[in-house]
Amino acid sequence: MQLDLKKLFESGDQPLNFQYDLDLTDLEQWGEKPFGTPVALKGRVVNRAGIVTLTYSADVAYSTKCARCLEPIQDAMHMEFTHTVVRQLNQESDDDYIVVPNGLLDMDELATDDISLELPIRVVCSEDCKGLCPVCGVNLNKETCDCEVPTWTPGHRNPFEDLL
Repeated sequence: MQLDLKKLFESGDQPLNFQYDLDLTDLEQWGEKPFGTPVALKGRVVNRAGIVTLTYSADVAYSTKCARCLEPIQDAMHMEFTHTVVRQLNQESDDDYIVVPNGLLDMDELATDDISLELPIRVVCSEDCKGLCPVCGVNLNKETCDCEVPTWTPGHRNPFEDLL
């Protein structure tokens, strides 16, 4: 969705409200496509004393796998974002501002970036998840195994220490 902010930059008397669903079903995150339903966006752009501010919320439902036991997880998050929007910058670049020289803001691109950066990198099904057995791979939340977890003798190099 393109937000036309030209009138807002010029007169600034009326705020611009928006609400729509953003389809992110094709977006790949963590090697999978976590969004099965559209993301609900709702926001407002205002010009106060020449400062144009975009504030919006995103209600996100996503699915992924537990980082410990690989069981499927479905979760939802409410996110809120605020950006200052300008037509141009006096310096070369500044990440604190969204620059829209023609007055058109690509809301889909901005929301996709914001949401992607806010999603957790590592998700677990529960804080007490036992994960998978490092030897046989059984889900230790559902069953037990008789595997002996290898112990490391002091003075010998642990081949997994680079991963810790």
